[in-house]
Amino acid sequence: SRAVIGVGLAVALCGLVGHSLVAAITGGLAALLTLFTVTDATVRQQAVTTALLPAAGLPVLAVAAVLHDQPLARDLVFLAVMGAGVYARRWGPRGHALGIFAFMTFFAAQFLHTVPGQLPELYAAVLLSLAASAAVRFGLWCYERRLPAVAVPAPPEGRGLARITTRQAVQATLGGAFALGLGQVLSDQRWYWAVGATWWVFVNTTSRGETLVRGFRRVLGTVIGIAAGFFVAIPLEGAGAPTAAIVAVCVFGIFYTAAVSYSWMMFFVTVMVGVLYGVLGVLDASLLWLRVAETAVGALGAVLAVLLVLPVTTHAVTDAWIRKALRCVHACTAEAAERLAGSLSADPAPRVAELDVLLGRVRLSLAPLVHPLSPLKARKARARQVLALLDDCVREVRGLASIAADPAASHDARLSAACSRVEEAVEELLRQESRQARGAERAAVQPAAAPDHPALAHLHGLERALGDLAAPLHSSPRAPIAA
Repeated sequence: SRAVIGVGLAVALCGLVGHSLVAAITGGLAALLTLFTVTDATVRQQAVTTALLPAAGLPVLAVAAVLHDQPLARDLVFLAVMGAGVYARRWGPRGHALGIFAFMTFFAAQFLHTVPGQLPELYAAVLLSLAASAAVRFGLWCYERRLPAVAVPAPPEGRGLARITTRQAVQATLGGAFALGLGQVLSDQRWYWAVGATWWVFVNTTSRGETLVRGFRRVLGTVIGIAAGFFVAIPLEGAGAPTAAIVAVCVFGIFYTAAVSYSWMMFFVTVMVGVLYGVLGVLDASLLWLRVAETAVGALGAVLAVLLVLPVTTHAVTDAWIRKALRCVHACTAEAAERLAGSLSADPAPRVAELDVLLGRVRLSLAPLVHPLSPLKARKARARQVLALLDDCVREVRGLASIAADPAASHDARLSAACSRVEEAVEELLRQESRQARGAERAAVQPAAAPDHPALAHLHGLERALGDLAAPLHSSPRAPIAA
């Protein structure tokens, strides 16, 4: 709802000051990207990132306009912006947002056929729209101020080519080059859709499995959106009021479905683009089918890149995220133990919020394995078991934290002992010792009697979940789960 207000205000202001239709669309896109991509942990950090967006986007817009009539230089710079935008993710949410904004600014210049003479008006529209969306986000409706700050976890990293962002930058650039070349074969006017499809397949993915699933979902969402476009966008013929209403619905749908279904998000994106083409007076059935073809080419470029160029395996990424989640369980338990022991400075609540985010990352990395079309039955069963046990861990940790927050919760020596066993169980999982040693230690720490303290019940439940995680985490990924 806030996105609809922010984007609507930006476009309305562009219209009130007399900007052209092209400038209004550019401003609306800038506002949408600002509200969608800026995801820093705190409101202050979000405001700083928003203020930095023009520094990333406006120079790129100028270069794209200057190179409008120089195809070779334009294509090379576009690919360079694409690679740099992916590489910037190594600097966390801010680098991620700036990279997306820079890439999409270049993309918008191709979509709108921007030339140097339009730059002053487009600059004014972008700055006005960013100010409007910021006023809505940080002034009118800043609901983040009421929420606990949760840092977005950085992807597991290494050095050089072992760093995931470096590998993805290389993959995206080469995949984009493939999409650009084949996309120009399909159309010398709309080739940029193929490059854009490759780019968005790489966004928020870290492994080849995630990228493959995302590519499939992008094509699926686009095809469904194109089908809807025949019944929605084409009959409208660019009519003002209905188009504005449909764009508002699409903006709402993009933000509402982004966290739960990439296919439906792409559906709303595709419908919105269709009606915008209608406003520009260039929409017809052949253009919609070309969009499907260009999207398929872009997804193919991304798939080939992640399979053939410096691949990052799903198992490696999933293992790294699970380790982060287990360390967070350790930290949550330690904070809760200190709070139950009487420390007023200890607070497990932020750690619980972080654990929820990490579990979301684990779910995303395991999505390729639990996908209905996955043929790897043993790995699918193992992935489902891991997710179920991690859900148990989160539930027990959340219950433990709620009890620890109660001032009336009394100290019990058994709580300290159980917390210590939980911490040892986490360390044991991370050390990956032999199955026989794990089995012996697990047998040694099983509670002998039913707990009579609610915090103790959560700790014992956490012990059991951690003990059960040993089998799926430490056996071969391809072995049957019964092993």
